[in-house]
Amino acid sequence: MATEHSRTAARLMVSPAVILLFLWMIVPLGMTIYFSFLRYNLLNPGMETFAGFDNYYYFLTNAAFWDALINTVTLVVGVLVITVFGGIALALLLDQPFWGQGIVRVLVIAPFFVMPTVSALVWKNMFMNPVNGVFAHIAKSLGLQPFDFLSQAPLASIILIVAWSWLPFATLILLTALQSLDREQQEAAEMDGASVLARFWYLTVPHLTRSITVVVLIQTIFLLSVFAEILVTTNGGPGTASTNIPYLVYAQSLLNFDVGGGSAGGIVAVILANIVAFFLMRMIGKNLDA
Repeated sequence: MATEHSRTAARLMVSPAVILLFLWMIVPLGMTIYFSFLRYNLLNPGMETFAGFDNYYYFLTNAAFWDALINTVTLVVGVLVITVFGGIALALLLDQPFWGQGIVRVLVIAPFFVMPTVSALVWKNMFMNPVNGVFAHIAKSLGLQPFDFLSQAPLASIILIVAWSWLPFATLILLTALQSLDREQQEAAEMDGASVLARFWYLTVPHLTRSITVVVLIQTIFLLSVFAEILVTTNGGPGTASTNIPYLVYAQSLLNFDVGGGSAGGIVAVILANIVAFFLMRMIGKNLDA
């Protein structure tokens, strides 16, 4: 009886937070679904008409959508490749004993706490600027022509900026996993004559598999919504060369003033993100059960 009263009291105490969270998610989603079925242009307030699935058809058949979809996948995969392999390399380096190890670890992790807008501005103006940037000065000192990263390789530049921000996260997760590796196994393998590469491939990599899966899952969910770096650096250009789905939704809604089309794009983006999350959750579940 007392246990039942305790459960009821716990539900009552938790319910306000659950209701608030439910409203916080459902109300905006419901409004977005509602607007996605309207011809709603901000330049013509009060002139909304029912459009059915026209907004979805327009968004999905728009050539910019397929460019944005390809760019989104390329961005996610590119950042994951850099952060996973770079994170493993940095984790192995930081796991070695050396003087000032604590300070170096803090410096490596620090970029993760920099706001995306700030990091994008720093990379755009201090490093990638073709006139006064650090890379331009290095090229000039070597007698080379400075390369305009954001104009000539916009998507690759954004991948580099985003990867720089997420590399510390991957490093921290993988370093934590690396420090739980059984040292006796490593020593036994070394005594049996296993090379450094063999010990890494057959002992370290299998041990890091679960942590790599967690890194891929968490980063993918966040990388699907990358926006600030694109807005600050390239504005999705040149053309649609660096436009991803979130930026395309923003452009449709606030640059073209088409709230209906933008809302339809937002729903499409949510559906695609949930599909990706579903398959990733199945993948991580299999790895954790293994």
